[in-house]
Amino acid sequence: MSRDPIQRGAQFVRRQKRPFKVNMAKQMVSNFSFGLTQQYQSLYISELGADPLQLGYVTSLGGVASTLITAPIGWLADRYGIKRMILASLLVSVLGYSIFGLATSWQMTALALIATTFAYQIGFTVCPMICGRTLASRERATGMQLCDTLSALPRLAAPIVAAYLITILGGISVEGIRPLYWIEVTGLVIASLIFFRYFTDPPGGENSRHLRFSEGIRRVLREGVAIKRWIALSMLSVLPMYMSIYVPIYAREVKGASPYTIGLMDAAFYLVIVLLAIHIGLSADRHGKKRLITLMTPLYAASLLLLVLAPNELTLIAAGFLNGFLWLTLVVQGSIFVELVPRELLGSWSGMTMLFRGFVNIASPTLGGLLWDSLGPEYVFYFLIAVWLLRLLIIATIPATNQGGNAETLE
Repeated sequence: MSRDPIQRGAQFVRRQKRPFKVNMAKQMVSNFSFGLTQQYQSLYISELGADPLQLGYVTSLGGVASTLITAPIGWLADRYGIKRMILASLLVSVLGYSIFGLATSWQMTALALIATTFAYQIGFTVCPMICGRTLASRERATGMQLCDTLSALPRLAAPIVAAYLITILGGISVEGIRPLYWIEVTGLVIASLIFFRYFTDPPGGENSRHLRFSEGIRRVLREGVAIKRWIALSMLSVLPMYMSIYVPIYAREVKGASPYTIGLMDAAFYLVIVLLAIHIGLSADRHGKKRLITLMTPLYAASLLLLVLAPNELTLIAAGFLNGFLWLTLVVQGSIFVELVPRELLGSWSGMTMLFRGFVNIASPTLGGLLWDSLGPEYVFYFLIAVWLLRLLIIATIPATNQGGNAETLE
């Protein structure tokens, strides 16, 4: 095999099954679309009149609605197909971001957040099932990181494009940010068409199509590895994702960041994914997933500390770069996640995990707002540092097994 990493990556993709390739193409288009507004969404809601605590309330409300219907998502994907669930996710996203584009008050964004959070929960639950059914265990972390690398490339450009458009449209304001949502909606419609036309459900779910939801949950608890500990780990791990809404507000209101700096922070986040994701995946597959998670955890914690201590905007961008280790760590964790239960139980296992993550989604934004309001903005990030390091104690207790305890080990 050629030593050229580009050729090696191309050869890796060529030998994978079609569903993996189509999903990667869909991810590239949708990621560019999401990247236009992600860093500016909390600022947009603030410009519509919400203070940090109200931002937390409205984000938590979105979590409440989505959590109520999260648990059966994986089971539905097993029963009716991954394709239908991903298409539902994309179309609900189109609805949600259209509501953002039409919003005239911060209260209206609650409806948008209900739709977009629900859509995100579907995608976050079902997308790993594609890798779980199409990638071999020995190269699963590599494949997932390669997918993230290629799909992250558009995210390098999207925040810069967004910053430019916001600047010429009037700066960080409702009028400056609103048009981005309509561009985002257009991109998501294109991603939906690509997925509808070319994706076919991968094999692997046939044995679970007649599995009742309650039976799937019972089998996960009976046949899975370290299920309760993994759920606790997952709940702690997603706290930074659901409290990330406070990062751009902190950068803007406390550190005085410009629209371009906020955009570059997001671009730097994805730059570290582009530069390191494949190497991280290869190292995880060869040297141990738990070991890589342990090594990367302090780097994300350092990004939060750097954000708080940042003396200038260049340091904020550096903090955004280190922040990318959050995603690299979660992807490696995800490659372990799909190996803790038999393949036919992936849907039930994903839905069960997302239910508990949903509880975090409900509580964490409001908790962040309370910390901001009562103790000070920096305490949001001190809290996340403590939580992120606490995860290591749980990771150390989770056995390194494959496919629900079969002979092949992860490390």
